[in-house]
Amino acid sequence: MAGWPVSRIIRWLLRSSARGCSSGAPVTQPSATEPSRPTTEELSRRQQFLREHASPFSAFLMDSFGRQHSYLRISLTEKCNLRCQYCMPEEGVPLTPKADLLTTEEILTLARLFVKEGVDKIRLTGGEPLIRRDVVDIVAQLRQLEGLKTIGVTTNGINLARLLPSLQKAGLSALNISLDTLVPAKFEFIVRRKGFHKVMEGIYKAIELGYRPIKVNCVVMRGLNEDELLNFVALTEGLPLDVRFIEYMPFDGNKWNFKKMVSYKEMLDTIHQQWPELEKLPEEKSSTAKAFRIPGFQGQISFITSMSEHFCGTCNRLRITADGNLKVCLFGNSEVSLRDHLRAGTSEQQLLTIIGAAVGRKKRQHAGMFNIAQMKNRPMILIGLFLMLQDSPPASPVISSWDPVPAQGWRPRLLPSHLMATSWKEHWGPQAPALAWQRPRSGSPLRLYSSLADSNTTSMCLSPGTRAPATTSGPWATSDQLTHVDAEGRAAMVDVGRKPDTDREAVASAVVLLGPVAFKLVQQNQLKKGDALGVAQLAGVQAAKLTSQLIPLCHHVALSHVQVQLRLEPARHAVVIQGSCRARGPTGVEMEALTSVAVAALTLYDMCKAVSRDIEIGEIKLVSKTGGQHGDFHRP
Repeated sequence: MAGWPVSRIIRWLLRSSARGCSSGAPVTQPSATEPSRPTTEELSRRQQFLREHASPFSAFLMDSFGRQHSYLRISLTEKCNLRCQYCMPEEGVPLTPKADLLTTEEILTLARLFVKEGVDKIRLTGGEPLIRRDVVDIVAQLRQLEGLKTIGVTTNGINLARLLPSLQKAGLSALNISLDTLVPAKFEFIVRRKGFHKVMEGIYKAIELGYRPIKVNCVVMRGLNEDELLNFVALTEGLPLDVRFIEYMPFDGNKWNFKKMVSYKEMLDTIHQQWPELEKLPEEKSSTAKAFRIPGFQGQISFITSMSEHFCGTCNRLRITADGNLKVCLFGNSEVSLRDHLRAGTSEQQLLTIIGAAVGRKKRQHAGMFNIAQMKNRPMILIGLFLMLQDSPPASPVISSWDPVPAQGWRPRLLPSHLMATSWKEHWGPQAPALAWQRPRSGSPLRLYSSLADSNTTSMCLSPGTRAPATTSGPWATSDQLTHVDAEGRAAMVDVGRKPDTDREAVASAVVLLGPVAFKLVQQNQLKKGDALGVAQLAGVQAAKLTSQLIPLCHHVALSHVQVQLRLEPARHAVVIQGSCRARGPTGVEMEALTSVAVAALTLYDMCKAVSRDIEIGEIKLVSKTGGQHGDFHRP
């Protein structure tokens, strides 16, 4: 087919094309008694394009807009060992029976057919492709296909460190790893499973084996991880990574909300404020990413703008799902089963005709983010994790002179996101310092959790002792008037428009009495729900940022700092929580600090309630505040 003259291709198109429908319904092959009736306009446009572009590329894989589809994504499985919130509904998804999934031979047959017609890049996806037992063998057999230049894989990284040496020997040349946070507790919250340290080991192994570039995919969601943008960028200073920030996309079951999406422009503005020297890189043909780099940094960053600025015009991607359906657009709900035709004994020529009809039906662009959100489509887990996002060139193996610390001795540390970049480089670097904090083993008497790790920060015991009177300072230390009611006694928000901006800081505390049984399980990190202290700490930080949405008359405050510390107190079987908030503005942050410790305490209760209902939450109080016209306040 690739060697046919243009005139012959046009005759074939006139005879066998089935491109008249654009309704989005599944593609069907016309019967012998009912010839296809493509529209005159469509045929004319296609004929003109083919005359002007005498390309050897297969007409079966070229759509009516002249896009050549040379990139195929194949989902090896619907199963996954994580439960990412943006990918899979919390209740899971009904899996296709094994008999209805593509066999290894069927996968290779389809791959061989597509490569023969001009596909030169195949990416293996899932679910999680690395949980398939024969994934190394599949890569090795794909490597034998003449004309295939790149074999890639998209993985969550859990099994990567163990399998990557074998995959590299088999012929794996491109690598994408999903990682949405640098905070271990938040990782567990997002993916609903443990495994942060395994992903880090996988990235380390890829660097050690010389993969360049190593692409790290980060789905950015407002209120969850948009505050880590700068931390991810900082990783590229000393590591050969391409961190790819992905706009949150709607799929069936992930409860997409426009308000959760952080746009490319917003992300770029945030990063540009920190690094004004950020420079844009030339865009590669058919690339889905807008790439940037900071001069002097080893790596780079990219943005996948599928929602705010689609890249449909240069799309060259096709997808085959694990159950054998061909999808020509990630966001489209039209599919055609190649599996059924294979098993029915359809000839190669007939199969190509079916594929060509599906490709020809591909629309100019997707429906737009608001319409996509209303469309019925597979959950992402059943399409293939991040199928549209991967366009990395082959990674050229490079022998690295870097001598990393052995991974076996690694223990996850709960560090603040803004220090994670430094700690990661320190840990994986050639001379890692002693760990400041390690997850204790069973029976360890003390566990400390803090959202801020600072050598100048001392841990303060907040156990109730002899109470001293609270002290205040300033010309208007107290007031005998309620400020949130008007003259008629109705609730009203205070007008702070004319108040000057000052530095504000507040500290609050709370105590949760767990009882001996729950306390021991928390101390040893043995709760079935997971790391109670880590999740509570994360909840406290999130609550501080959402205070104005929880407390009706609170102003929204742009916090510059949130710190949550949890300290075990064995004598009382208690967890002492301290939260501090800082901002510069016309109003204080006392409510943010109080909300932070209250929600952290409630989260701790929720994590432990299955073990004991005899849990008490108390002593929620303001410890101190500074700034503002009412002066400072300190409770000893």
